[in-house]
Amino acid sequence: MQVFHNRSKVIITCNKRLSPYLEQEVKGLGYEIKRTFSTGVELEASINECIPLNLNLRCASQILYSIKSFTADNPARLYKELLEIAWEELIDFTGYFSVTSNVDNEHITTPLFANVKVKDAIVDRIKEKKELRPNSGAEQNKSVIHLYWKDDFAEIFIDTSGETLAKHSYRKIPGKAPMLEALAAGTIMATKWDRKSPFINPMCGSGTLAIEAALLATNKSPGFFRMNYGFMHVLGYEEEIFFTERRKLKDQATKTLDFKIVASDLSADAVDVAQRNAKTAGVDHLIEFQVCDFAETPVPEGEKGVVFFNPEYGERLGVHTKLEATYKRIGDFMKQSCKGYSGYIFTGNPDLAKKIGLKASRKIEFYNGKLDCRLLEYELYEGTRRTDG
Repeated sequence: MQVFHNRSKVIITCNKRLSPYLEQEVKGLGYEIKRTFSTGVELEASINECIPLNLNLRCASQILYSIKSFTADNPARLYKELLEIAWEELIDFTGYFSVTSNVDNEHITTPLFANVKVKDAIVDRIKEKKELRPNSGAEQNKSVIHLYWKDDFAEIFIDTSGETLAKHSYRKIPGKAPMLEALAAGTIMATKWDRKSPFINPMCGSGTLAIEAALLATNKSPGFFRMNYGFMHVLGYEEEIFFTERRKLKDQATKTLDFKIVASDLSADAVDVAQRNAKTAGVDHLIEFQVCDFAETPVPEGEKGVVFFNPEYGERLGVHTKLEATYKRIGDFMKQSCKGYSGYIFTGNPDLAKKIGLKASRKIEFYNGKLDCRLLEYELYEGTRRTDG
């Protein structure tokens, strides 16, 4: 199979509500999108063309290359169709593979059963052709095969990513209730930030937002932090193509900024964690870290940058009544200290959002895990009026 050179359907998945920002990224890399849906985009590409996508995309989760689609109304038919695929030309028969799936079929009560049927077909085919049995398991750090099966429609993919792209590999110390890196990147892309003006992140926690802002501003891609992908474990992989694309990442990145990125937190431990994560990401020298109450965060005057809060919202952390006072103080800080900026608050608690006391100009929908959230935008003009929410 010439999967590295032959184009096929490719599905790039992402968390729900991130697809508009994923679409923006994919188009920015010069790819033509055939379809955008709530959890991803579809295009045509070879696996070689998936390599720069894996290295560059910030909002993606998996990049799936279609091998075959077919009708399968039961597990026996699924197995039969999969047995016809030349797996011995795709998977190292002395190596290791894993299976993932997205299944909605009346015969399947657990996706683990569907995964076993896929695994059995692959192993049986390779044993027949090569008289060897590849190992398999749950780890997704080698060859990964993905099954999509809804009703009687099935499609089998090579997962060219392997482990998820949504984690950007620099955050070795997560901190409390951290925002997923892909979500952080998507929320920043949803703001009006031009990547040339100050980005202020009070209550920074483990530093994910400030780090993602620095990576965006310097055009530094997540591929800098990772050396293992699913495509590397498909037979026919040419290492030089990967290293050529990695060199492009280095060439496109800048090392300095002429504006401030500020990250502050009341917790010295949180700031220490944020600094360590930023150092792993190679952007610690670009971020000004402060241990202080958020209201004391230094905001450069006379600028038109972005102030971005991701406060606790009472679902997993904090006490609700205490948070009401905190949200009111956030509103006061933005009104009094951030004039000329665009203010953003990411929250999953609409009742607490009312305590901010400012009228949002936009309410942008996201999910944080399964929690319905909003990124609230505030234009902080001179003399911003207070409202009841």
